[in-house]
Amino acid sequence: MEFLTNYGLFLAKTMTMVFAILVVVGGMVALRSRQRDGAAGRFKMIELNARYQDNQAQLERAILPAKQWHSQQKLRKKEKKRRDKQPADTELRTFVLRFTGDMRASQVASLREEISTVLAVARPKLDEVMVCLESGGGLVTAYGLAAAQLARVRAAGIKLTVTIDKVAASGGYMMAAVADHIVAAPFAIVGSIGVVAQIPNIHRLLQRNEVDIELLTAGQYKRTLTILGENTDEGREKFQAQLNDTHDLFKNFLHEYRPQLDLSVVATGEYWFGITAKALGLIDELSTSDAWIEAQFAKRKVIDVSKMPAQSLAKRLRGSVEQSVQRVLTKLFDQVRQKSIDPQERL
Repeated sequence: MEFLTNYGLFLAKTMTMVFAILVVVGGMVALRSRQRDGAAGRFKMIELNARYQDNQAQLERAILPAKQWHSQQKLRKKEKKRRDKQPADTELRTFVLRFTGDMRASQVASLREEISTVLAVARPKLDEVMVCLESGGGLVTAYGLAAAQLARVRAAGIKLTVTIDKVAASGGYMMAAVADHIVAAPFAIVGSIGVVAQIPNIHRLLQRNEVDIELLTAGQYKRTLTILGENTDEGREKFQAQLNDTHDLFKNFLHEYRPQLDLSVVATGEYWFGITAKALGLIDELSTSDAWIEAQFAKRKVIDVSKMPAQSLAKRLRGSVEQSVQRVLTKLFDQVRQKSIDPQERL
């Protein structure tokens, strides 16, 4: 009896060790297989038509009689077969991209790759690109580059639509203006066509504390306004002239893509809600992005395209370990819970 007990303990320890080794090796293999994709990031593609239909089917199953629900399912299957028989080269497609801007338009790196990927397969006059845009603007150079990325879509002969649910102001509107068609929610903020710069100056504070700042430059306007040094009227005038030049570039850019705008009215730095923006010609249609996308389902395949951020090996390993631990703990919790429930209470 003692031999059997010892043997059972030895077997249990051996099996535990083997299981642990298999888990570690399996995890390393899985991580290695994903290392290349994870290091460079990967693309995520979602067919929104199918997602919408799945959600609709779930709701209908909950509220419709079983017979009626099954009839609806049969109709959907027939419609799907009909669509599948259509030649792939004539199928209309809309690619949906999403851009949420910060001061530096940080997402432009992902936007660039998303656009490059879409343009590799998009067909002029058949496919469209829609960008769900949310941004209050930021650095001129950053948003100039973001707008130039969207301009690549139009240059390729692909129709570009931009939707605005909350805000597209300043640099955000610079991006939106590139589109063939701009859609905004009724109370979305649009406009703010202007340039602003704010520079604090603590020169007098430093003077009171007998702190001298030596600023040496080569070139008359290498520095116009500074934070620490004494600013001059000449420097202020030059800085203001630079702001005016930037504003003129902004207006010229808008005139190129939306020549119908009365820039003397809309390029004052003001912003407007969607309803007024439509009357001013800043946008073309009042709608939310969701309503616009749903309207495409009847005639087009709508595909959401997004570039997933790259993750380091350490971060992916930590995530895998956390998921494994969570699964084990959840399983143990369920086992303990099942044992603690009275058999008569179980479903």
